[in-house]
Amino acid sequence: MPMIRTGLIFSLLAARLAFAQADAGTAAAASATAASATAAPAPLMVKMIDAKSKSIGTATLTQTPHGVLISVDLHGLTPGVHAIHLHETGKCEPPFKTAGGHFNPAHKQHGFLQAEGAHGGDLPNLDVPKDGKVKAEFIANDVTIEGSLLDADGAALVVHAKADDYKTQPAGDAGDRVACGVIQK
Repeated sequence: MPMIRTGLIFSLLAARLAFAQADAGTAAAASATAASATAAPAPLMVKMIDAKSKSIGTATLTQTPHGVLISVDLHGLTPGVHAIHLHETGKCEPPFKTAGGHFNPAHKQHGFLQAEGAHGGDLPNLDVPKDGKVKAEFIANDVTIEGSLLDADGAALVVHAKADDYKTQPAGDAGDRVACGVIQK
């Protein structure tokens, strides 16, 4: 009888130890998940203005494993196809030349049709319907929020008057800058 009782006690202790290790593993996994969730920077809200400094909507920038997700919700734009780019300086004074050139830390040629690859700030064109309102999402693959856009002089999101042809240097023959938003914390 004592052997059965001893065996039962060892079995119960082993089971309790297994449950304790499982609980510790679950707690560690939950802690790791929480830590990775807090490691990504919070999304940034960018207020977009037109050439009269009037609000025309927002853009939200969210860091992802694949680059920065840019979600725009804009109104008051001229219907048609417009270029939209990340620019190198976080300043938006109409006519928005203060935003500098395209965000291009890798010093590549402009445009998706370039064999050498596009600027970090090159984005697909924005197709605005007749009512002037548009919601769209883009991924800027070669960009990070903390490591590149929020550098010493910041960055800007700029909408142009015309479509980007994805090849003409330095800005895709996209025309005037019609809207801008400063990317900042």
